[in-house]
Amino acid sequence: MIDVHTHYVPKGWPDVTAEGGADAPWLRLESEHEAMMMTGTTEFRRIQSDCWDAAVRLADMDADGVHTQVVSPTPVFFNYGRSGAQSAKIAKIFNDLALEITAPAGERMIPFCQVPLQDPDLACAELDRCLDNGHKGVEIGNHVGDRDLDDEGVVTFLQHCAERDVPVFVHPWDMTNSPRLDRWMARWLVGMPSESHLSILSMILGGVFDRVDERLKICFAHGGGSFAFWLGRMENAWHGRNDIIGTSEYPPSHYLGRFHVDSVVFDERALRLLVDTVGRERVMVGSDYPYPLGERPVGEVVRKSEFLDDATRALITHGNAERFLGL
Repeated sequence: MIDVHTHYVPKGWPDVTAEGGADAPWLRLESEHEAMMMTGTTEFRRIQSDCWDAAVRLADMDADGVHTQVVSPTPVFFNYGRSGAQSAKIAKIFNDLALEITAPAGERMIPFCQVPLQDPDLACAELDRCLDNGHKGVEIGNHVGDRDLDDEGVVTFLQHCAERDVPVFVHPWDMTNSPRLDRWMARWLVGMPSESHLSILSMILGGVFDRVDERLKICFAHGGGSFAFWLGRMENAWHGRNDIIGTSEYPPSHYLGRFHVDSVVFDERALRLLVDTVGRERVMVGSDYPYPLGERPVGEVVRKSEFLDDATRALITHGNAERFLGL
């Protein structure tokens, strides 16, 4: 099994206050096995050594039957709100540390880098540097401030990824905050799925798939959010109000073969809808390891879903990811 959706956090990194300001990310180590992710003086998330210790990760992978992990940045470190130059300096630090974390695992851990997406020239340059150093792909956030994935700068970067045959993993981040979303972790339970839905919508209706080379390999986290459930609504709107949303060359369903999603939807009924909607060759196992809202054991829903035949299960557990990652 190949898990395309996991995250890392280094055990520590140089002070980036000069680049990131007073609320720059840092790690408060509390023991050899536990730490608190900090942004300035704010506690963001408590983590354990499975974020940085390859031996711990490999033991968990073996326990769950996972042969290979894609290891991506934790989105809070993207720093898209900084200048491109500041973000590039921070990205370089984290990208180099990612290689140190994954190196002991050999080919079982595949590092994905982060880039200063707010500056397409610097983003392309950092991607190229990382590919030369051993990264195999890139994780990006689903928006840069108020700019979605159809922003011209982001499209420039995605075209560069297509030309270099680099897989792109899109993760929701920086969700809208409001008193209504501060309860029950609603930003994660409602905001994240809607952010992923919106990012796919922006690539379709924003005409990105019409403009970017079909070689682009792009995957959306968390099953693509709520997209699969509401594709019919998008399709109806495209035909019924084409004067407003008919900005893509074709209706939304035409683009279903242009992107992948991961399987971390936690429910067989949701997975069935996902496979039926985006196609069995477009779903890959993801877990969101090692965070508590992830799936453990990894791939449990895929293993237990009775509607999957052996051939489809093989595609989802490893075949699609082998093609996506160029293995």
